[in-house]
This record gives sequence, structure tokens and C-alpha cells, in this order.
Amino acid sequence: MRWDIFCRVVDNFGDIGVCWRLAADLAQRGEQVRLWLDDRGALAWLAPSGAPGVVLRDWIDHPDASAGAEPAEVVVEAFGCDPPADFVARMRRLPAARRPVWINLDYLSAEAWVERVHGLPSPQFSGAGQGLEKWFFHPGFTPATGGLLREPGLIDRRAAFQRDAWLAAQGWARRPQERVVLVFCYANPALPDLLQALADAPTLLLLAQGPAQAQTAGLAAIAGQRRIALPWLNQTDFDHALWSADLNLVRGEDSLVRAHWAGAPWVWQLYPQDDGAHAAKLQAYLDFLASPAVPAALMAGLAALFRAWNGLSAWSDAATLSLRGQAWGAWQSHCSNRRAALLAQPDLASQLLGFVASRR
Repeated sequence: MRWDIFCRVVDNFGDIGVCWRLAADLAQRGEQVRLWLDDRGALAWLAPSGAPGVVLRDWIDHPDASAGAEPAEVVVEAFGCDPPADFVARMRRLPAARRPVWINLDYLSAEAWVERVHGLPSPQFSGAGQGLEKWFFHPGFTPATGGLLREPGLIDRRAAFQRDAWLAAQGWARRPQERVVLVFCYANPALPDLLQALADAPTLLLLAQGPAQAQTAGLAAIAGQRRIALPWLNQTDFDHALWSADLNLVRGEDSLVRAHWAGAPWVWQLYPQDDGAHAAKLQAYLDFLASPAVPAALMAGLAALFRAWNGLSAWSDAATLSLRGQAWGAWQSHCSNRRAALLAQPDLASQLLGFVASRR
């Protein structure tokens, strides 16, 4: 099938990161994809080689932005970005049998409402799309959602990956007994506390571009810690960095999903929202992580760590201890179990293909 995916690059590259992975995933399965972007600049480092089957189109805010482009069989608007009105009007003018399946691919969340909304129709009663039907498609962590992006062959490539060889090839060779920690974060006042919590063992810190590097540059060195400022990494090498780490500090949506597939323990920093909505989203995610098999003490420590990392509570001894000793070993085991459970669920692109087929 032919697909049109629309993406507005708002900030932090998470939106374009997700859309590029989806476009490349669909193309790998034989689909034809046009990816419409209002700013393709980040792709120069994020996906410099492009992907077979993915055609980039510039999305410019004027009435003839997509003039002459016949809508594909599937139109995906990422994160409610609203395709250009002239393009939507062209969708409406097509014969009913040829109108696209129109999908709003929403943000990832573990909140309960996602299961209720996923797959529901949204009839358009006004505007350029009046009379058309849009469908909600929600990524998620349970079988009642749209799942998570996971392209074919990913887990096999992960299993075959040799982290020491890859790190050495980048010039970041790991020393004996040295653990590796990747830090990819928004501006985070808890970063000094995290680095102190990691002072119990030799640590190689891989610091991603942005606040992780800027903030750490102003902090005094800690004995036993080595800091490497990473260059901008394309998506493949970013995956490799995640696969190389014993602990991944990730932010937003794309890197969280990839941290799950990496299999090592992870800590998630949500995009901070002025109205505090990220607190409820974090709690829902912690509820997802919990299970009857997980000791209450472990979950209490992880909750303290996640909440402190998200600025929702002060750093505490419980947060530090969750990164050490017996608690650390239990967290490693739990991450592996959670990953296995997610791998048993269909991936997002497979579900999206099935969803579209059921509505054509």
C-alpha cells in the first residue's frame, strides 16, 4: 500500500524520531511511504542515508503545499498535527471507495484511557474533512493498545551485538569492571545526585547531546567516573549506544521504547509539563512496571528513583539504593521480564497494517 505520514517537528526531535522509525519500518515491509515534514533538518544526522521506499516531501504552510499530490491509501497524522487543509479536501473529493484510511497516531502513554480510546472513530463534522472519518491509534504497553515500534529483525540484531567491540571501534573502549551508563535527558536538577549515586563503582558515562553534556560540563569530576560527550548519533548508532549500556537514562518516547528493547535497566524522564500532567503519566507507567511478582520494596525504590529523576520529589537514599546491590540485581531481572512480556505482543507497525486492512 501507499502511505502518507505527516509530521510537524515541534522540539526535542522525538516526533521526527518516531515518524522516521515508523516510515522506515513500513518501507522495510514492502510499503511505499511519503513522509511529509515541516523541517527535515534533523534527518541530516538522524537518518543520513535515508531508507529504501521512503520519499521525503516538504510540508510548507501555504494553501498549495501539497498541490498535485494525490492522497495515498493510508494517511497518518502524527500526534494530531492536522495535514494541510487542501490535502484533506482532496481526500474528501475522492470517490468513497478510494478514500484513505485516515489515522491519528497519538503519543505513547500507559494511562488507562488509552485502552478505551484506541481504535475509536472520530467523525469529522466540519472543516476541510467534513464527512470523513478519522481513527485514533494509540501506542501502548498492553495488548489492548497499538503496541510499540519494533522493526523486523531488531531483536536478532540485538542478540548478536558485541558491545565491547562497538565501543572500542568508536574510541570509547570500556575498561575492565567498568559499567556503562547512557545519559539522555532534558534539563534535570537531579543529575548531580544521579552521578553521586553511581560513585560506588567504576563507571563510563556516555553523555548524549543536549542538557546531559551541558549540565555535566559544570560539575566537578567524580573519582572512578569517565565522561564521554557523544556526537549526534544516527538512529542505528543510538540503538548501539543503548545496547552497550548497563543502565539507560532516557527521555521522551522514542528512546524509551528503544531502551525497552535494549533490555538493560532504564530510567525514564518524561517531557515536563507546566500543568503537572507528566506526574499522572509517570504514575501510570510505574503501575505498568509493577506486577505481583515484584517485591514491594523494589517498586518503592524504583518509584523513588523515577520520581526524583522527574523532579516530582527530592532525591533520597531509596533512589540511590535502587541503583546498587541486591536492588540493582532485582531491577535487572525485572527489566528482562518486562521486555519478554512486551515481545510477546504484536509490534505497532504490524498492528497498524492489520488495522488498516480491516477498514478498507
